[in-house]
Amino acid sequence: MKIKQVAIVGAGTAGWLAANHLGSELQSEDIQITVIESDKVPTIGVGEGTVPYIMKGLERFGISEAELLVSCDATFKQGIKFVNWMKPTQEAEHFYYHPFDAPYPGGFDVSRHWLNNEPTRPFDDVGIQARICELGLAPKRKSSGEYQGDLAYAYHFDAAKFAKLLADNAKKKFNVNHIIETISGVKKDRNGSITHLLTESNAELAFDFYIDCSGFSSVLIDKELNVPFIKKDKELLTDTVLVQQVPVTEDEELNPYTTATAHKAGWVWDIPLTTRRGTGFVYSSKHMSEAEAKACYAKYLGVNEEGFTPRKVPMEIGYRESFWQNNCVALGLAQGFLEPLEATSILLSDFSAELLAKNFPRQTADIECANTYYNKVVTYAWERTVDFIKLHYCLSDRDDSAFWQENREQSSFSTELKQRLNKFKLRPPQQSDFFSRFDMFDDKNFLYVLYGMNFTTKKSIISEHEQSHSKKLLEHNDQLVKQAATNLLNHKTWLYGLKKAMLNRQ
Repeated sequence: MKIKQVAIVGAGTAGWLAANHLGSELQSEDIQITVIESDKVPTIGVGEGTVPYIMKGLERFGISEAELLVSCDATFKQGIKFVNWMKPTQEAEHFYYHPFDAPYPGGFDVSRHWLNNEPTRPFDDVGIQARICELGLAPKRKSSGEYQGDLAYAYHFDAAKFAKLLADNAKKKFNVNHIIETISGVKKDRNGSITHLLTESNAELAFDFYIDCSGFSSVLIDKELNVPFIKKDKELLTDTVLVQQVPVTEDEELNPYTTATAHKAGWVWDIPLTTRRGTGFVYSSKHMSEAEAKACYAKYLGVNEEGFTPRKVPMEIGYRESFWQNNCVALGLAQGFLEPLEATSILLSDFSAELLAKNFPRQTADIECANTYYNKVVTYAWERTVDFIKLHYCLSDRDDSAFWQENREQSSFSTELKQRLNKFKLRPPQQSDFFSRFDMFDDKNFLYVLYGMNFTTKKSIISEHEQSHSKKLLEHNDQLVKQAATNLLNHKTWLYGLKKAMLNRQ
């Protein structure tokens, strides 16, 4: 049977990303996409940071970058500044960057030279982006084209406004239907495939294919198809987040990066938008009470604890045993959840939605072949992402609480992570260690985190050519940083200049 009608249950970021990916891929075919939104289910709305992966999808959807930046209160994100993930020194707090530029100046791997000769200099200095961040500069010039810049970048944005932008685009460009209904159940055939959605208004909605983007409720993949959930709470110990938005003043600078500040039982995210800061206090309830978490959070924000009422969001860490079951695929929070340390939620949603669009079956008979491949790929992506998040915890030398000590226990490492760390003690990571294109984080990401967190790799003998070439490349980067302020605008100045230009154009 030909697949002609597709239902997306849920209208948050994941639902509208799916609608755009499918709409873009299937727009020349006779397939109707319908997004079903419940007006009784609030969105979680904590995913406000992204990685550069998102840009290729937005450009393919035909979304104007200028419109995205202005309408979603967006700022540029050039990486993450990690604060206090290691023991502070007597002189200062410890911090390092995980920027988006590759740690290969001119495409050349200087890590062995750095290990041999530059141990007192931060590893993120092998590139220029960390220093650009410290200078508070934008990653692109006024004259740069859309989705192009001098440096790699992504975005911080208001999640609700971003979902609306995606919705408007999907409906206008790809003729996606949008209806308001709350799903109360389904009808299935003898093989367990869904045939109809049942609504609270007593309607029966028939489709050929279903995508569950209903968030933590997982109304299809969990409640109706009973796909098991694989918990990862033994590897990643945090299970709760408190969320609070903070207004910004007109004279406040806008950092072109996310700040992730560790505390004794987790960490705090701090995301700058043009209109406010989005903050979240992530912690392990096993190692910190809610009362202590609120007190620590209030202290971080510099507010009075009395009357401070942040929103509490429980986090069940893990993912589905199967993401594509029969004629139903789970995306977004219905698929699984990892703490948003590296903007993993939107990244995995975007990746999974694009993969589905590229492998979408045109006939129901094609589903079995397509879902076997899809489940294998997405499972691999989730497992390696868990490893990368774990890396930030297990490398820490903090010993001020049981939380950090337990994170270093080998029993909480996956076999793959253990093998990689043992290998990286002998030599730095290289691209061949990440043989799958479905590693969401590869050698470039590992290099920044490993050596930002003082990981020890055995020094190796290198040739005079490698030594001198590495040194020249690093000196060239130093010159680029010195010239940066004349080539790049202040981050806030760039964004406000765009906003003014957009207003004048209206």
